[in-house]
Amino acid sequence: MAVPDFQTYMTPMLHLMSDGHERRIGDIADSLAAHFSLSPIDLSEAIPSGKKSRHYDRVGWAATYLKQAVLLTSTKRGWYQITERGLEVVRARHVVNTLFLRQFAEFQAFQSRTRSGVNGDQAALALVDDTTVEHTPDEILETGYQALRNALANDLLERVKESSPEFFEQAVIDLLLAMGYGGSRRDAARRVGRSGDGGIDGIINEDRLGLDVVYIQAKRWQDSVRARDVRDFAGSLEERKAVKGVFITTSDFTRDAWDYVSKIGKRIVLIDGAELTQLMIDFGVGVVVRETYEVKKIDEDYFAED
Repeated sequence: MAVPDFQTYMTPMLHLMSDGHERRIGDIADSLAAHFSLSPIDLSEAIPSGKKSRHYDRVGWAATYLKQAVLLTSTKRGWYQITERGLEVVRARHVVNTLFLRQFAEFQAFQSRTRSGVNGDQAALALVDDTTVEHTPDEILETGYQALRNALANDLLERVKESSPEFFEQAVIDLLLAMGYGGSRRDAARRVGRSGDGGIDGIINEDRLGLDVVYIQAKRWQDSVRARDVRDFAGSLEERKAVKGVFITTSDFTRDAWDYVSKIGKRIVLIDGAELTQLMIDFGVGVVVRETYEVKKIDEDYFAED
């Protein structure tokens, strides 16, 4: 089965802990994985950032919510034990979710703290009934970030497509410089987009010392780049005895184009419009920071007592 939402973990977690034993969060997660018959593929599923297992993230947040409602207590870092209140809930056979947890003053205070400082339209969003929410705060944060990034990438690609060929050329220069290629903006501008000869739109130093060069084809196209277009570029590299090339386009590449590059010995990198905008965002070309949010966690070293 698929990884359950984090609220679905709450009831079986309490039943697991009802024997009164202390357990590490990792052991709790393993027991719940067996309870839900999660496969290795299920357990390998990650949250949007790819940095954490979705299963372990959701188990962790379920434990956090139960602790805030004083159904579990944390005996030491990463270890949990059921409380008398938790045992009462198990005996009464309640189904536990965030709606159930709201009856406890400690959980109400927890939710109030997490929503403090939110006002206006955001307050309305914060008060939405979260009994149907499937995602943990980490997942919601990362999914929201990715949605904003994707929207920015779409807008950025449209602006690049609407720009003049000269502007696109300069954007390519700025991106390559931001990525560490070339020496200076002036040096790069003299070498990129100026040759227009034999399928080569420009040449840029691979490093600041100019020990090696990369040949560039930059096309502000609407139609897909075909295998024959890439083949012509590879032929131009062959004529110059060059081994490195980058083909950048605002559109995309056909499957035949990708297949062709995978089969030839030369190192040609294909960058389509989607990857181009992601690189522009990563290296700060054509975009500015609107807001910065710091997400912090406990510094375990600070609280370590010898």
